[in-house]
Amino acid sequence: MSEQKTPVAEQPSAQTTAPSPSGGSGGSALQSLFHGSSARSLGLVIALAAIFVIGIITTGDRFLSGDNMLVILRHASIIGVISIGVTFVITAGGIDLSVGSVMGLTTVVASLASVQMAATQSTWLLMVLVALAVGALAGLINGVIIAYGSVVAFIATLAMLVGARGLAEIISGRRTLLVTNTDFTGVMRADVLGIPVLVWIFALVAAAGWFLLNRTTFGRRTVAIGGNLEASRLAGIKVKRHVVSLYVLAGVTAAIAGLMMMGRTTSGTSTHGLLYELDAIAAVVVGGTLLAGGRGTIIGTVLGVLIFSTLTNVFTQNNMDTSVQALIKGAIIVLAVLLQQRFAVRKERKAKAKPIRA
Repeated sequence: MSEQKTPVAEQPSAQTTAPSPSGGSGGSALQSLFHGSSARSLGLVIALAAIFVIGIITTGDRFLSGDNMLVILRHASIIGVISIGVTFVITAGGIDLSVGSVMGLTTVVASLASVQMAATQSTWLLMVLVALAVGALAGLINGVIIAYGSVVAFIATLAMLVGARGLAEIISGRRTLLVTNTDFTGVMRADVLGIPVLVWIFALVAAAGWFLLNRTTFGRRTVAIGGNLEASRLAGIKVKRHVVSLYVLAGVTAAIAGLMMMGRTTSGTSTHGLLYELDAIAAVVVGGTLLAGGRGTIIGTVLGVLIFSTLTNVFTQNNMDTSVQALIKGAIIVLAVLLQQRFAVRKERKAKAKPIRA
């Protein structure tokens, strides 16, 4: 009975977080176009186009070649899948620093000789199930510690970052484990309609993430928790249980990315996913998801991933020093956060200035 009343109770929270039109229909529509999510997505598209122009100018036709476009998409796909899970966590006001280490741990466990032997005797999907189970378990541990142990998400996931990487090193003996199951590698390295399977996986995960965040009660609750946790609890949302499910989701997407990395490199090692959590958070923030929570965008995350992947490709094509690359990426992240803060302050001022209607 109480579960059925939840969507009704959540509506005021959604109304307070979503920007509402202020005047006539024509002016409000135009205003929402240039100040809402459409404007943010348009800005990201323009930024991506500008990077493409720079790539064409600096490297010529080599940049626009079909092979290079596939290189960009392959690179974006693995980071992109992780970023989808991180988007949900950050939208709810959390953070997950462990996804890169969890990804490395899943590749090691799924590449163990015993797992591959069992997969050879049955089906390669067994390796997939093992990896997903490891990722979900790591996310479950994170979620329980954060939600029920009242540990700050930064500290809990930082501990998982160190612990998962250490466990992966112990299990693998600091060695690279080769993936010998040809059925698994054959599927992961295949092309469908001329596009790598890895890119298709990214597209499917992104589409599922968009639907989950924008068209389901789960997504509305995620946004509500990020906007006001206490109000969400009073509205009837089981906040702790939901937070746990978000970190399980992040762990599962890290496991999917681990499977993609195994297919791409035919190996499992504790070094897979090193610093990927930072790349994922950067893509999510640049894409327009608020670090403070309460607003998330899957489309923005996808565009953010493509921006960083294309930018890295342009840097590589021009033989730019990796230190300079890191410096430029860091500047982009700082700029994105500063813009977020500026828009948040402006939105808060407008909300205070708007008269309250009965």
